[in-house]
Amino acid sequence: MLRQLKQLFQRVQVQAQRAGVKGFIVSAVLLSLSFSTFDLGYLAWCAFLPFFLVLKNATPPKAFFFSYLSGVVFWLCTIYWIAHVTVAGMLILVFYLALYFAFFGLFVSFALRRGGIFCLFFIPGLWVILEYARSHIFSGFPWALLAYSQYKNILLIQCADITGAWGISFMVMLVNAALYLLLGGRISAGKKIKVFFSISLLLCAIYLYGISEVKACRGREKTPAQEIAITLIQGNIPQELKWDARSEMFILNKYFRLTDEAVKERPDLLIWPEAAVPFILGEEPDYLKYLEGYVRTLKTPLLLGAVTVRRGAYYNSALLMRPDGSVQYQYDKLHLVPFGEYVPLRKVLPFLNTIVPIGDFHSGNEYTVLRLILKEKASPIAFSVLICFEDLFPQLSREFVKRGAQFLVNITNDGWFRKTQAPYQHLQASVFRAVENQVYVLRAANTGISGFINACGEVLSLVRNSNGDPTFVDGFDKKEFSPGGNTRTFYTRYGDFLVCICLGLVVFGAFKYFKGREK
Repeated sequence: MLRQLKQLFQRVQVQAQRAGVKGFIVSAVLLSLSFSTFDLGYLAWCAFLPFFLVLKNATPPKAFFFSYLSGVVFWLCTIYWIAHVTVAGMLILVFYLALYFAFFGLFVSFALRRGGIFCLFFIPGLWVILEYARSHIFSGFPWALLAYSQYKNILLIQCADITGAWGISFMVMLVNAALYLLLGGRISAGKKIKVFFSISLLLCAIYLYGISEVKACRGREKTPAQEIAITLIQGNIPQELKWDARSEMFILNKYFRLTDEAVKERPDLLIWPEAAVPFILGEEPDYLKYLEGYVRTLKTPLLLGAVTVRRGAYYNSALLMRPDGSVQYQYDKLHLVPFGEYVPLRKVLPFLNTIVPIGDFHSGNEYTVLRLILKEKASPIAFSVLICFEDLFPQLSREFVKRGAQFLVNITNDGWFRKTQAPYQHLQASVFRAVENQVYVLRAANTGISGFINACGEVLSLVRNSNGDPTFVDGFDKKEFSPGGNTRTFYTRYGDFLVCICLGLVVFGAFKYFKGREK
């Protein structure tokens, strides 16, 4: 049996090396499929195997070039939907993001030539460092982190409340590196057995931790506690009508109709999506009075997204309106979308205005925690809002929870990208923000996906039509849940400590490599 497995491994290695550049492309396609709507997240566990097997004998220039090509293929397959907004912008972003693959392949090629067990930790450590860098450089683009491919693997992802999403990315890449060592690594048979059993034991420990955490999470949900009933409204307003002045009353009346139906179920809070209000608050007082009058008829607090203006500066905002129609809180978006809400280096590179012809929004400067005071409730319920892709940035969610938020609300509009994978990929990030901080995350999206995610990352319910479709449908969804207390997970308190460990692994690996060359 062992001899047959060894022969199989050798054949796989030979075929991968013969494939050459095709191996890089196969890895890119497999990895992209793991983020698709086909529930193929398991492919991420082996997607890099062809990549490593071909990279093993590549020269540094070839490693860099072919890894870059692999990155281009992956990102084209993964974020193609940005072309619905800007083709040029999508291509620029793809060519930039592919550089992270290129540097990953280059450094890994050195490590593979050095060989040894140290590759087992150097490779995933390097991957996490590059993901972290991508999440921060040029304001950051933490889309499609390797961890997000596992968002439906509820037991596995529970350790994110300790390590953040970085820990799951590390684990998936660790398995890829282990498979490479088992198939083509230059280590003894004895060490291969140790690698196999070590990784197996680590996975077992992670899943046992996951079982314990999910059980505890579900137990807390059954414990009698202060509950809140919230209804999410999904308007499904076509993007081409969003800022058409002739459609303002149509949009308002559609939200009014859906909300009138939803309020019959007597929720404690109603939520509209990002920029649901089809006019700029502060510029059209008549429409604002009309909206305030409508809210008074609801006799229920309403959280809504709107563009606001103060002293000539425009903000992407969320407003919590009291039952009397007045504004209780306003949160201005902290992290703006480059080339979506502002153009970086507009004055230095004026040609960018022709690529993405938009005006600039201003960012907020306050981590706002909204406190909802409800009758018959023992104390105010605190929550915070993440607008658009702010839920991609774990540091924002952590800071809100550290300041007292008991649950998070993501209001967004993914209608720009039409009926593609974009809203499903966006949902993946929200799942991890829930697990990392052990809080509910609610999503209200213009065209979907809108729904409730519990503290252990389970998607409990979504706004759907009669066919079960969650996108490009209108409707609402109500749920009662207990926001819980002000518990703080290890990750909420200490943040990205794993990234520092990964940096140490990479530095140690580089030291080992250069020390080996000196000998």
